[in-house]
Amino acid sequence: MTKKKRQKMFISVLPGEQVEVVIAEEGKVNEYYVEMVHQAKTKGNIYKGYIHNIDNGLQAAFINYGAERNGFLQIDEVHPEYYINEVPTKKGQRFPLMQKVLKPGQEVLVQVVKEPTGKKGAFLTSYLSLPGRCFVYTVGRSQIGVSRKIEDEKERDRLKTALEGFETAEGVGLIARTAAVGQSKAALERDFKYLNRLWTDIRANAQKVKAPAPVYQELGLAARAVRDYLTLDITEIWVDDKETYEQVHQFVKLAFPRKNNLVRLHEDNELSLLERFNLVKQVEEIYSREASMPSGGRLVFDATEALTAVDINSGKIGGEKNFQKMALKTNVEAAREIARQLRLRDIGGQVVIDFIEMKNPKDCREVEKVMRAEMKNDRARTDVSRISSFGLMELVRQRLGSSAIAISTEPCPCCKGTGIRRNMEWQALQALKDIHRDLRKPGSDEVQYDCEEELAIYLLNNKRGILADLEKRYEKTIHIDIEYEYDE
Repeated sequence: MTKKKRQKMFISVLPGEQVEVVIAEEGKVNEYYVEMVHQAKTKGNIYKGYIHNIDNGLQAAFINYGAERNGFLQIDEVHPEYYINEVPTKKGQRFPLMQKVLKPGQEVLVQVVKEPTGKKGAFLTSYLSLPGRCFVYTVGRSQIGVSRKIEDEKERDRLKTALEGFETAEGVGLIARTAAVGQSKAALERDFKYLNRLWTDIRANAQKVKAPAPVYQELGLAARAVRDYLTLDITEIWVDDKETYEQVHQFVKLAFPRKNNLVRLHEDNELSLLERFNLVKQVEEIYSREASMPSGGRLVFDATEALTAVDINSGKIGGEKNFQKMALKTNVEAAREIARQLRLRDIGGQVVIDFIEMKNPKDCREVEKVMRAEMKNDRARTDVSRISSFGLMELVRQRLGSSAIAISTEPCPCCKGTGIRRNMEWQALQALKDIHRDLRKPGSDEVQYDCEEELAIYLLNNKRGILADLEKRYEKTIHIDIEYEYDE
C-alpha cells in the first residue's frame, strides 16, 4: 500500500490587490493560482443579459450582459424554457434554428463558462451551476450523479443513496464532488440546504434587476481555494493575512470541526510566506519557456493559437547500445513532469508532445500508461491519445481558468510577442535607408534621425564611415539622436 504524501496549502495575500494560492506536496509545488483584483475573474458569475443580435450562420446569439464585449451563447447552451416558439426539428437536427426560437432584445439569465480572451468575448451558458463544498447544484439539468474521479464503489453507493434522499426542485440536479468523500450525512445535508438557499436568492435578485446586470458573483480565490481544493490529504493551511486567516479558519471549522490546528497564520516579518517554505524559485519557473527534469533533461513549451507544443530535450544519452533504455527512462520522467507542468501553467486545449523516439511498442505503451496515471491527479477533464508512429502524443485538457501566465504577462514591446526581433545589422540598414531618403529631400542642411540607444550606438560605432560618406555626398550634417521615453 502506497503511503499518502503530505500536502500543504499556502495562501498569500496582498490586501486589496492580489491573492496567490500554492498547493505543495512534500515541498514540491503541484498547483499554483493567482488572482489580481484589477483583473477580477468573471468565470462562474451569473448575469441577467439580453440578446443583442443573432448570427444565423453560427447559430449563436451575442449577449449584452454588461461587459466590454458581448458574450457568445451557442444554441446548444440555450435552455428550452427561453424558446418563444415551439418549432419542430427536422430529421437529423438536434436543435431548432436559433432565429426561430429566440429574438433580439429577449432577456436571458447566463453564466460565464470561459473568460474573454483576446478579441473574443466570454463563452456563456443558460444552464447554470452553483458549486458548493460537497455538491455542484445544476439548474436546467436534473441529473443526479457522482463525480467520476470518485472511484471507490462503496463510497459512490453511499453518496448516491444520500443524493436520492434530497428533495430537489423540478429541473434541478446534484452532482457529488470529490470533497464529499468521507463527509457525514449532516455535512452533506448542510451543503445541499446552503445551495438551495443560494439559488432562491439568485432567482429573486434576477427578478429585481434590469438587464444587463450581475446577479451572482463567484467567491474570491482564497475562499474558492478552500472550498474547491481542500481535501483530506491537506495537512496544513498557511495564510499570511490576518483577515483572510479568520475567514479561512471559520470555513474549515465548518468543514472539518475536529481539525482545530489545520489553519495557521504566518507572522514572520523577515521572510514572506513563500520564501519561508522555499517555494519562490518553483513559482518563478512557471513563467519560463523551459522546465528542467531531475535527470538533467529539459521540457520546452511553445504556445500557439491552436495548440501547445511540448518538446523533450534529453541532454546527453551516451551510446547506441543504451539509447532505447535511456529514451524510455527520459520519456517516463518527462510524462510525469509534463502532467505536473500542465496543472501548474493551467495549459488548456490541445497539447502535442514530441517524445524521444522509441522503436519498441512496449516502451510506448509504458509511457502512455504513466501519462494517463499522472493525468488522473488533474482536477481538469483530460483525454490522452496513444503515441503515434511519429513519436507524437496528443492530449486535450480543460482550462480551469485564466492561467498565471495569461494574467501576469503581456507581449514584449520589442518583439511584439513573437519571441524574436530583427538583429542590429538589419535595423541599422533600415535606419540608413531612412537617412538616405531624408538627405535627398530639398531644404535643411541638417538631417536628424531619432532611434533607441542600442541602435544609435551601433550606427555610430559600425556605420560611421557610411554616415561620413553620405554627409560628404549630400553636403549635409547627420545627427543621430537617442529617443528617451518619459513616464508621465
